[in-house]
Amino acid sequence: MKTLKPSTGKAVAALAVALLLASSATRAAVPLWLWMLDAFGDVQVASQPAAGAQGAPRNLAIFIFDGVQIIDYTGPYEVLGQAHDGRRKLFNVYTVAEKPGPVTTNMGMTVVPKYTFDDMPKTDVLVLPGGRVGPHMENAKVIKWVQETASRAEYVMSVCNGAFYLGKAGLLDGLQATTFYGMIDDLKELAPKARVVSDQRFADNGKIITTAGLSSGIDGALHLVERVAGRGYAQEVALNMEYNWQPDSGYARASFADRHLRKIVGRGGFKLPEGAGWTVLGQRGGRDEWEKEWEVRLATTPEALLKIVDAKLAEGWAKAPSRAAAGGAARTLWKFTDEEGKAWNAVSRVEPSKGTPGAFKLSIRLARGDLRTSAKLE
Repeated sequence: MKTLKPSTGKAVAALAVALLLASSATRAAVPLWLWMLDAFGDVQVASQPAAGAQGAPRNLAIFIFDGVQIIDYTGPYEVLGQAHDGRRKLFNVYTVAEKPGPVTTNMGMTVVPKYTFDDMPKTDVLVLPGGRVGPHMENAKVIKWVQETASRAEYVMSVCNGAFYLGKAGLLDGLQATTFYGMIDDLKELAPKARVVSDQRFADNGKIITTAGLSSGIDGALHLVERVAGRGYAQEVALNMEYNWQPDSGYARASFADRHLRKIVGRGGFKLPEGAGWTVLGQRGGRDEWEKEWEVRLATTPEALLKIVDAKLAEGWAKAPSRAAAGGAARTLWKFTDEEGKAWNAVSRVEPSKGTPGAFKLSIRLARGDLRTSAKLE
């Protein structure tokens, strides 16, 4: 390895100034000392301070386990592994498992953890991904480790239903929390003393941060970088990852209006006759309205198919008066009230699928407001 001579000091200083003035697009999220190493080849550079020294990177443990969701731990790992403050990296990132040996993710990826509960370094930041958490929540050793590690950490962040570890450990009591959009009600049941929210991509309580599902962990990790080093450096990481980070967008999947449709239809769906085929054609909407469309292949009539659909919707919605549909279609208008007491309207509609004999287009639309303000559903 070569060592810089004193005569090269001015060149190094000039390069440093140039790099600091370079646009973030050309040096985004890459620490200055790495650019210097690249420019001068095998150059001796100052080593990072030892863990525990003043200004040293924080030790950051990511818990992995059999069934862990891949993006839940790799998304934050990518963000936090790149994070820097212009002088040094912010975190020393590593994985931790209960015991030695390979871990199999929920999609079959094999991962070897760097540490176990018994030999990991002192942890300053703890990240709890989600996935198939159920079996591990019943493991007393895992919950005790979460409690003890969290108590000593500066920050704790969960991703997706990794929040259930915190709920089981009693660490969400009195705090705001969120999770995967399809598990909001489950978290409310597990952690009744928490204020579970559905309109935030992440909930920051200071020390404990919970994020919504999957890619939300990337946003939570960028938010943590912002907390530690400022928004500018978080933006550099996002740009370097080519990630469209919009921290002020207010996007929250759990807040979308289709939650009311999912709640009434459930996982079992409509009880179609055996042999019926169906395809999701599309869905669209936001917080105040939603529409979903299917193609259903079944030897029947629009009225008979609608009767099957309506039998399910009637389990939670009330029929409303409506005019007859035109063009060979059949439809029903509905009304219901959400958990906040707000009125909603919906329409279920079946019509022959154009150009596909023996197929029907089924659509369900819902919108916030009373029947007078939701005339567009007609």
